[in-house]
Amino acid sequence: MTESTSPTPTTHPTGDPGPAGDTALAAGPEALRARALRALTTARARTALLTECVEEPDLLAQHSPLMSPLVWDLAHIGNQEELWLLRTVAGREAMRPEIDGIYDAFEHSRAERPSLPLLPPEEARRYAAEVRGRALDVLEGTAFQGGRALTEAGFAFGMIAQHEQQHDETMLITHQLRRGPQALTAPDPAPVPPYEGPAEVLVPGGPFTMGTSTEPWALDNERPAHRREVAAFHIDTVPVTNGAYQEFLADGGYEDARWWDPAGWAHIREHSIRAPQFWRREGGQWLRRRFGVTEVVPPGEPVLHVSWYEADAYARWAGRRLPTETEWEKAARFDPATGRSRRYPWGDADPGPDHANLGQRHLRPAPAGSYPQGASPLGVRQLIGDVWEWTASDFLPYPRFTAFPYKEYSEVFFGPEYKVLRGGSFAVDPVACRGTFRNWDYPIRRQIFSGFRTARDAA
Repeated sequence: MTESTSPTPTTHPTGDPGPAGDTALAAGPEALRARALRALTTARARTALLTECVEEPDLLAQHSPLMSPLVWDLAHIGNQEELWLLRTVAGREAMRPEIDGIYDAFEHSRAERPSLPLLPPEEARRYAAEVRGRALDVLEGTAFQGGRALTEAGFAFGMIAQHEQQHDETMLITHQLRRGPQALTAPDPAPVPPYEGPAEVLVPGGPFTMGTSTEPWALDNERPAHRREVAAFHIDTVPVTNGAYQEFLADGGYEDARWWDPAGWAHIREHSIRAPQFWRREGGQWLRRRFGVTEVVPPGEPVLHVSWYEADAYARWAGRRLPTETEWEKAARFDPATGRSRRYPWGDADPGPDHANLGQRHLRPAPAGSYPQGASPLGVRQLIGDVWEWTASDFLPYPRFTAFPYKEYSEVFFGPEYKVLRGGSFAVDPVACRGTFRNWDYPIRRQIFSGFRTARDAA
């Protein structure tokens, strides 16, 4: 997932109107204003939880070279909110212009950030709080209609709420990488009986509408809506589980080059990778470390912390493949009874607790087969929440893509270096998760909350 940089406003890519059935979030200005306030407030409460549960040394430390110190994320969140809502939307003068470069994600790599003159934790909190107070005043006085692309339907406020939640997910990853005693707790998902339904679902061939031109807070890489032709294919009803993945391990999957992309094979050999990240073999069973606690790997949960190369190798070993991004979205959104694309697998309503495992309500995926009320019209489960799902596709722009409001959110990442992930995870807030939402990362990455499901061509 990307990080934000300084603003370079442009025009909004409306594109062509979505084909029949592409739905908008129908709400008037005041309803959208209330939604923006809830989204901003929810994000800030989560930021506080993630940064107040550990002592100052843990906030200042870099727990992995892949991640920023938590205190950098805290001030960066405030700085981006100031850049966009106070300076760009409201036209106010900079509060702390001298720190802009420190918190520009494209100016300094994560590995460099501990050496920067970062704001101490209390100063970072005060700065973010002062920005938020002023931003809420801006929210109250901003017109959500009138042709200004950045504020139409409250887009800028939704973008900032999504940005903060994306960094909250990043900080949760840092907590997983952090060594030391448990700092976060949450109830486990409700237990369910072992899933015994059909292993796969047939998705019919034909056209469907991919992406959106009407979702008010959709980001630029989700736009515009366009027609795609998809051949019929089968897709797993539930994500691949730890138990299924252990069969791959037991069969020597990490020792057999036949299953691996050549670059993946070279990578796992160079780094002596033999199992998903945080797993270890002890006493004849697989254990894993999860947020400071060591536990037996639960066989019924979706597998977590695997790279694209590992997901691809498992799929080949199983005689299957990863779904393309287009296939994944058709499985998630297409309603064969109406021919339209829904906002979510279950319909157009915002996610509720019966639909999906989102928003850090839990600190683990729910067992495979959970949330039947969140299934797609074809019966595919857990497409939203639980684990990000690797797809076979490179991260590329849609036809008629236009960068908005700055090219560094998506455009600079397009290309074969990055693979697309879909669906969100237990660490993703609903504001930053839709049937059209696109995530991307390097195929070697495993610290993210990533899993997968497999597919195959229809006979």
